[in-house]
Amino acid sequence: QVQLQESGPGLVKTSQALSLTCTVSSGSYEIKYYYWSWIRQPPGRGLEWIGYMDYSGTTYYSPSLNNRTSVSRDSSKTQFTLQLNSVTPEDTAVYYCAILGSGSSFWGQGTQVTVSS
Repeated sequence: QVQLQESGPGLVKTSQALSLTCTVSSGSYEIKYYYWSWIRQPPGRGLEWIGYMDYSGTTYYSPSLNNRTSVSRDSSKTQFTLQLNSVTPEDTAVYYCAILGSGSSFWGQGTQVTVSS
């Protein structure tokens, strides 16, 4: 049906920008009224919502990330990206991309990102 795969660096240094890409394979399934999302799970903690782009292209970000976040999507809707600026070790987590809808949701397997001090 719909498959998502995250890609990006596994190790980033403090103060650098983190950029992750989610590649979407949807086959014949039409992704229309969905929310293209990024979520993370720090070690020993629960899932934390980062932000998303909705079906109209409007973006929403978690205020806890202090305006460091940007989500974008290509026009073909086969990839969407996360940029997180000025990372610190507190940003170490497994990062997930997901496409969420009222009836269905699709998740990537997650990618570990470690921020070194």
